[in-house]
Amino acid sequence: MKAPDIAYLRVTSLHEALAALALHGDNAMVLAGGQSLMAMHNLRVAHAGVLVDINRIPGLDAIRVRDGALVIGCLARHAMLETSALVRRHAPLVAQAMPHVAHHAIRNRGTIGGSLALADPAAELPACCVALDAVLLVAGTHGTRRIDAADFFTGVYETALQSGELLLEVHIPLAADDAVQRFAEVARRHGDFAIAGAALAARRAHQCLVAVRLALLGMGDRPLLAQRTMALLEGNDPGRIDAPALAAALAADADPMDDPAYPATYRRRVIEVVVRRMLDAIAGQAA
Repeated sequence: MKAPDIAYLRVTSLHEALAALALHGDNAMVLAGGQSLMAMHNLRVAHAGVLVDINRIPGLDAIRVRDGALVIGCLARHAMLETSALVRRHAPLVAQAMPHVAHHAIRNRGTIGGSLALADPAAELPACCVALDAVLLVAGTHGTRRIDAADFFTGVYETALQSGELLLEVHIPLAADDAVQRFAEVARRHGDFAIAGAALAARRAHQCLVAVRLALLGMGDRPLLAQRTMALLEGNDPGRIDAPALAAALAADADPMDDPAYPATYRRRVIEVVVRRMLDAIAGQAA
């Protein structure tokens, strides 16, 4: 299908971008990688009166360490995250997740800011940010504000971004020397949207996991922080978690949507297998 008529505005500075977003309000959408946005326009799933193209703003694709955090600019491409030595060192969970994101051609254009702002509940990066306790810096004409990743995603394709705001940076705490970070998902074909997946960030204390954060994707209307499963894993050997207890905890944490292809009961079974395999891999690595 052809896209509907859209006004196009290319900006070259953050000030210009924020002014344009403030002027056009809810009628404006930000164009970064456009890998989801343009397809949604073509299908009439989304429509903006004005596309504000931020690709010419310098510095928004930077990946650097600052103030004890890995700071990733909103225009950092998926391919940059996949190959960045800083990401592999300080946020290995993100590096593990990136090969699961679509395909090479899409990763060359898609951006972290676009993925997070889209808020697809089956996407990898939102779950990783929730598991890593990331903080998202958003900017508007009023100034900047910081939003915890766990509070940023509010529903299917819905976020805490307000009209006129731009997601500017992602701040991820640096992985400790004893960090344990794992990502796993199941999709029908590699690059497809995940049926179910999990992002785990923890620390190792001897054979046990502590400071556990587990985020589930494809299991609700947003990335879900699996509180009951986290409590089950906290302070325990991942290879010795009781299978029925794990299944019960995940069932309590997950709220999968029913659809003809993948019923909720099937998704629940898939996430059990995903997390069990993840824990077994962690235990095997420790051994």
